[in-house]
Amino acid sequence: MSARPPLPPFTRETAALKVRLAEDAWNSRDPEKVSLAYTPDSRWRNRSEFLHGTQEIVAFLQRKWAKELEYRLIKELWAFEGHRIAVRFAYEWHDDAGNWFRSYGNENWEFDDDGRMRRRLASINDLPLRESERKYRWPLGRRPDDHPGLSDLGL
Repeated sequence: MSARPPLPPFTRETAALKVRLAEDAWNSRDPEKVSLAYTPDSRWRNRSEFLHGTQEIVAFLQRKWAKELEYRLIKELWAFEGHRIAVRFAYEWHDDAGNWFRSYGNENWEFDDDGRMRRRLASINDLPLRESERKYRWPLGRRPDDHPGLSDLGL
């Protein structure tokens, strides 16, 4: 497996870039593409689910994006040190009945020397919202560079 720069130990600049690259990958909603950023034996806690390895991660992401429609995500660097990064995030989505939600959370990431994530711990809460309360209205895919981040949006 090839390295996934930027590599640890992280600086503020490389940690922020790692966060943006993760946001871009997740906004692709492509489970196979997203899984490339993780070690084959990566361990996750996502809400109350515990996952281990690429196959479980891909299956989880397939289920997630089949349920969370029109998913748009913003991540923001919170802290970093050595091989670890802490992130806060919020994403908007709707279910198949058209009910909108904003999901808020925090993630703790740990990377191997090749820049692949070996551990991801995520805590997430969902907030129902009206369609008129949405703040993420860019076309599906990568968030445009000029779109405000979480802090700019007051989130």
